[in-house]
Amino acid sequence: MSILTNIKTEIEKYANDSNLTELQVVEKLEKHYFNKKVNENLKLYKKGKKKVSEITKDLKISPRKFYTILEQKKIAHKKYNKE
Repeated sequence: MSILTNIKTEIEKYANDSNLTELQVVEKLEKHYFNKKVNENLKLYKKGKKKVSEITKDLKISPRKFYTILEQKKIAHKKYNKE
């Protein structure tokens, strides 16, 4: 429990210094670590070492969301016809 209380006090301290709420700080941390995981997986995707299905399972996102991330980062990928 002491580790969690340390984390909580650090978040509260940062929230007071930056004039944000604790929830906003946690959301920023979540976005940061999600983007970090995405970038690691994108490197493997570019090299061809990891498939889309594996990445979406790891990140717990839908394939559509992954493809939008690819388009936002301007990474080439195959586009399939829906017909």
